[in-house]
Amino acid sequence: MQFTFHPAEDFSDLKRFGRILSQCFDAPLSDEPTYLSRIGVENTRLLWADQEVIGGLGLLNLGQWYNRVNLPMVGVAAVGIAPEWRGQGSAIALLKSTLQELHDREVPLSVLFSAAQPLYRKVGYEQAGAFCIWEVDTASIQLHSQELPVRSLSLDSPLFATLYNQQAQRNQGFLDRNSVIWSNLYSFDAKSPTYAYQIGEEGYITFQQNQGRLIVKDWVLLSPAAMRQFWAFLSHHRSQIDRIEWKSSPIDVLSLCLPDQTAKIKSLSRWMLRIVHLKQALEQRSYPNSIETELHLNVHDSLFSSNHGLFTLSIAKGKGTLTPGGKGELQLSINALSPLYTGLLTAEQLACSYQLNGTATAIETATSLFSSPLPWMPDAF
Repeated sequence: MQFTFHPAEDFSDLKRFGRILSQCFDAPLSDEPTYLSRIGVENTRLLWADQEVIGGLGLLNLGQWYNRVNLPMVGVAAVGIAPEWRGQGSAIALLKSTLQELHDREVPLSVLFSAAQPLYRKVGYEQAGAFCIWEVDTASIQLHSQELPVRSLSLDSPLFATLYNQQAQRNQGFLDRNSVIWSNLYSFDAKSPTYAYQIGEEGYITFQQNQGRLIVKDWVLLSPAAMRQFWAFLSHHRSQIDRIEWKSSPIDVLSLCLPDQTAKIKSLSRWMLRIVHLKQALEQRSYPNSIETELHLNVHDSLFSSNHGLFTLSIAKGKGTLTPGGKGELQLSINALSPLYTGLLTAEQLACSYQLNGTATAIETATSLFSSPLPWMPDAF
C-alpha cells in the first residue's frame, strides 16, 4: 500500500483528521478539532491513501530540561489512524515519515505518551521518564500554620510562566512549555472552573474541584516555606474536600512535609523518548564538570545511518563532542540510549536487563556521565 505524508493545508483537513481522533479517543466530535486548532494547521501531519485522510498526528515544538540545559524537543501528540486502515503498516509509515522530518531538522529529541508501546519501540522510542499522580486524605495533612500570604490569581497572570521556568530548570525532564501546553492548563472551562492562588513570592497552585476531590492542575514551590504553605492552604479545604490529587515525581519531595506516610501513588506511567539526532542530543547536553573522559559507543539505529555505528563521546569541562569511529566498548540500541540519556536507568541497570553490553570500564563511565535525579514531568500531551 502506498501512503503519502504531508502537513495539513487548512482547517478542513483538521476537521477530517478530528473525526478520526474522536473515534480513536472516544471523545466528543467538537473536542478534537479544538485541540488540533491549538496545535495549528502548520504543525499537523496527515497520512493519506486513496485520496483520503487516514490518520495523522500533531507536533509540539517544545524544549526539555536536562542538567539545567534546555534542549530542543518535539512532542508527538494526537496520533490516530482510522480503524479500517490499521494493521496495514500505516502507523509505522506515519511515524517514520515524522521522524525523518525531525531528523532532517536536526531536532535532538522527541517525546510522546504511549498508548501502544510496541509500536513506538519499533521506531526507536523507549521509556525515559515518569508521569505520576499522588493522592492523600485531606484530614491527614495536619499542617495549618500560615507562613506566607496566599492571594487569588487571574488565569492570565504572567507570574505562572515566570515561576514555572525557575522550577523547570531544577528538574530533569520538565518541559519548556509552549502556548499549547499553557492553553491546555489554563483555558477557561465554565463546567469545571480552575482556581489559582499565589503563595508568597515563591510559588503558586491551580486546581479544580470535583465531588469532594481537589485536583491540583499545576504547582510551583520554590522554597521550604512555600511547600509548607501549600499543604496548610490545602488542609483548610478539609470541611468540603475529602482527597487531594497532585502530579509529582515518584520520589515526591512534597510528601516529606506531611506528618506521616499517608500520601499514596494513585497512578504511575512512563513517557517515551527517542534520540532523533544523535550528535545534537549528545553535544547539547551537559555533563559533570569534574569528569574528563571518553566513552566509546557502538549504536544501532535502523532508521538513521548517521546515528548508527561507532562513535567516540569526548567529555571535558561539562561539554561533550561526538566524533565518528572509536573502539565500540559500549554496545546499545538507539532505544536503550533513551533511559540512559535521561537518567531514568543507569548503564549498570540496563546491562542487567540485557539492554546494553560493554566493558566494565565503559559501563562505569556511562553511569558516571548520565546519572541524575529521576526524570519526570507534570505535563501530559
